[in-house]
Amino acid sequence: MNDENLSVFIDAVVNYFECTADDPVKVGTPYLDSESAPALFDYTGIIGISGARKGCVYFSAPRALLRHLLLSMGEDDMAQENLLDVVGEVANTLSGNARGHFGSEFMISVPVVVTGVPEGIHLPKALRSYVIPVYWKAYSAAVVISLEG
Repeated sequence: MNDENLSVFIDAVVNYFECTADDPVKVGTPYLDSESAPALFDYTGIIGISGARKGCVYFSAPRALLRHLLLSMGEDDMAQENLLDVVGEVANTLSGNARGHFGSEFMISVPVVVTGVPEGIHLPKALRSYVIPVYWKAYSAAVVISLEG
């Protein structure tokens, strides 16, 4: 994963929030996750990647960020289903934008969404995993990229 490839995901985060949110998003400096312990918040949308590159991309955010994101999109129903939908939508959109850059051999799965900090989720030790900190309003979230190549 080089700087150009990381910038694809950074640009995708910025573009997503520009199109759907009422306040701009700030993206922190990406860093290498050296512990193979994923950065997780209350809700996580995970996209499996196959094809020329294998691994995963996920977006994880606290409940309050997702609630405010739904409100900024004009949705006032804060049901669990909507929170799960929006975290999966963000992960899917980011991965879909990356697919536009990497090409048709960058195959993405449907999002898997989880709540809480699931036990037993570890990033592959053989892959270098990068965390992109995301700051919106008063909240922190993360995009994690763990890909071959």
